[in-house]
Amino acid sequence: MTQQLQRLLEFEKEKEQNTLLVFQQAQQHVNQQRQKLQSLEQYRVEYLKGIGQSGKDGVKALHYQQHLSFVGKLDKACEQQMQVIAQANLAADQRKSLWLQQQQRVKAVEMLLDKKAQAAQLKANKQEQALFDEFATQKFFRSQKGLFN
Repeated sequence: MTQQLQRLLEFEKEKEQNTLLVFQQAQQHVNQQRQKLQSLEQYRVEYLKGIGQSGKDGVKALHYQQHLSFVGKLDKACEQQMQVIAQANLAADQRKSLWLQQQQRVKAVEMLLDKKAQAAQLKANKQEQALFDEFATQKFFRSQKGLFN
């Protein structure tokens, strides 16, 4: 029974490592998507600065309209990236939940193994005590037998 529990523990620990790896990968994906958003936002700020610089020199209405249209596209790209991040966060949270559940399974099997070990130790202690009691009883009877002879 203990061997089976040991194998189960190894299996559950392996599953825990796998779920942890999947969670870490999901977290990395979230971080990568956040970096993409930062890059987009930074590019947008730099582009707006560039428009401001070229505006000082005078810009034709058509070019200004094109610049504004491009800024609108950058804004939309940032919004879409925020949605990607939200979905990635949701996926990472789900992976984390699965990992935590798997950790609980591992702890449950470990607790069961500990209880089995404690029960086995208690049984061994009782058997040892019974042997000592038997030995003491035998010794007592031998000593009493010697007194009556």
